[in-house]
Amino acid sequence: MEPEVERWFAERTWQRPTWTPSELVAAKRGRTVSVVLPALNEEPTVGAIVTAILPMTLGERPLVDELVVIDSGSTDDTIAVAEAAGARVVRRADVVGHLSPIPGKGEVLWRSLAATTGHIIVYLDSDLVDFDPGFVPALIGPLLTNDEVALVKGFYRRPLRLETVEIDTGGGRVTELLVRPLLAALRPQLCGIVQPLGGEYAATRELLESVPFAAGYGVEIGLLLDTHSLLGLNGLAQVNLGVRKHRNRSLVSLGVMARQILAAALHRCGLPDAGGAVTQFVQIEQEWLPHVQVADVSERPPMREILVR
Repeated sequence: MEPEVERWFAERTWQRPTWTPSELVAAKRGRTVSVVLPALNEEPTVGAIVTAILPMTLGERPLVDELVVIDSGSTDDTIAVAEAAGARVVRRADVVGHLSPIPGKGEVLWRSLAATTGHIIVYLDSDLVDFDPGFVPALIGPLLTNDEVALVKGFYRRPLRLETVEIDTGGGRVTELLVRPLLAALRPQLCGIVQPLGGEYAATRELLESVPFAAGYGVEIGLLLDTHSLLGLNGLAQVNLGVRKHRNRSLVSLGVMARQILAAALHRCGLPDAGGAVTQFVQIEQEWLPHVQVADVSERPPMREILVR
């Protein structure tokens, strides 16, 4: 790593975050915290995550002021399970209603800005297994204790689940095979980020409303690159969250995800993108046949531009 990156890593990386909820409540100084869970057919896991976070919303001086599940069009019982567990559920079409929803994770994260009021937003994926509620205080710690920091990324060990077998490492395949080489080539100042695509992160509303959102899986790399462009390394921090277990996706699904991530990164680095679909190959009756998928690379403008209209 470059000397600048090494200095940043030493100063802005919390390997063992030790903030207690009571310390962070005192550090809020009038600021409010919203926790947002984007969800699409997460009936098996979303309830346990809500249940784990809910105690932080209780009391006269809670650590978490809002807990919102924003649904991306689930067809299972995600909404009912989340509401029964105690979350406020917002359907994606219920906010910014004059714009038709675009499929994608980034779309619901973007719309969540219009559905929440917190000065600080914590995003947590809703497919996590064995969820640790300590993720929340760890992620907001740098934001509440350092006024320079605007985006905090969580990092963790990611076991890879293959059917019924769990391998201790190997999760984050798109990160290792695409994003790390991409950052080394285009933005080496960000090579100290342990989990650039991680879905557990927190940021100030001021930052999130000022940048565009990639509508699909490019949202995390887009936010990281835009924050760095606006604020430099000092605007970024990262914390160790321990272990993150979730549903691992097939290589076919990861191909489309990688295409969206690449599009968002190229766009922010001022590089051309021919806009081609992803062609993968599947074997059917001993023949290899093309499987073509168009990856939506739509972008939403900064929410600040939408809310003032």
